[in-house]
Amino acid sequence: MHPTIKKMQDVVAKGDEGLIQELLAEDVRFSPPTYYSTWTGREPVAAVLGHVGQVFSDFRYRRIMGDGNDWALEFQCKVGELDAVGVDLITLNQNGLIQEFEVVMRPYKTVGALREAMMARVMKDVRFLKYKDALS
Repeated sequence: MHPTIKKMQDVVAKGDEGLIQELLAEDVRFSPPTYYSTWTGREPVAAVLGHVGQVFSDFRYRRIMGDGNDWALEFQCKVGELDAVGVDLITLNQNGLIQEFEVVMRPYKTVGALREAMMARVMKDVRFLKYKDALS
């Protein structure tokens, strides 16, 4: 298993932006399950993922599939009292850092709860005034 993927298993659930940021390429692109837009850039993506780590509970990876630069990490978690399953689709760059990060998740009700929880957190985080240009 690639060292970045191995480390990611320990880091993502903690919601520690600093640890997450170390795994991301400078121009990383993150596609969340909550809307059809993409976050671009190490700092904004680390901030988003840091908040996600605080919203999810009982997070764990169930299966990891991949080789080389392309990986799929199946997870389960809770958002409040709602259960969810999903997959992190990861592409690493030539330096072994996360270049592309896309999340697919179900059920719909839990994705809606995630969207609401994230909006509440992001609206209170003044850094996102600066990061709004990172969303496309």
